[in-house]
Amino acid sequence: MVDRAKQVDRDHFYMGLSRAVREGADCLGSHVGAVLVVGNRAISTGFNGTPEGFPNCSDGGCVRCRDSACYRDGLTHEAIDPEHVPGRGLDRCICVHAEQNAIITAARFGIRVDGATLYTTLSPCFGCLKEAVQAGIVRVVYDDEYQTPMSEPVRRQYDALARHLAGGDPTAFERLAPVTSG
Repeated sequence: MVDRAKQVDRDHFYMGLSRAVREGADCLGSHVGAVLVVGNRAISTGFNGTPEGFPNCSDGGCVRCRDSACYRDGLTHEAIDPEHVPGRGLDRCICVHAEQNAIITAARFGIRVDGATLYTTLSPCFGCLKEAVQAGIVRVVYDDEYQTPMSEPVRRQYDALARHLAGGDPTAFERLAPVTSG
């Protein structure tokens, strides 16, 4: 068992890797990076963007991200679908989330993620959190909170998924604590 101070130091190290990985994102929306770690070893990384072989968002590859950017920039008249506003229509986005990319990349190369910790620069959306639980990830550490409206019943399910990681250990789903000097 790693002591808490040492774990927090490791958390900051791996979050630094997630921030570096985030630089690969080519999305009109959020730029997110993720790193999967097992046994103090980074085993997979991912950033958000279109599937391999598709044009990037900035090259017109994702209609939903383009529409969401129009909405954000006050150009709603240029949007193609009125449901493509920030935080909505995620199921119609061609982009693969950073967390999904990290899990899928590990699977693609035959790397087990069971027992892994997921470091991500943005707390996972509902879909990514349930996929992390299903993949056997036992801990999620995030940098910033993903702000999206959820009804109270959906929020309770999200919280139940977060508690399910590592049997409800309070450090199994947590926002990275800022570095304190002193």
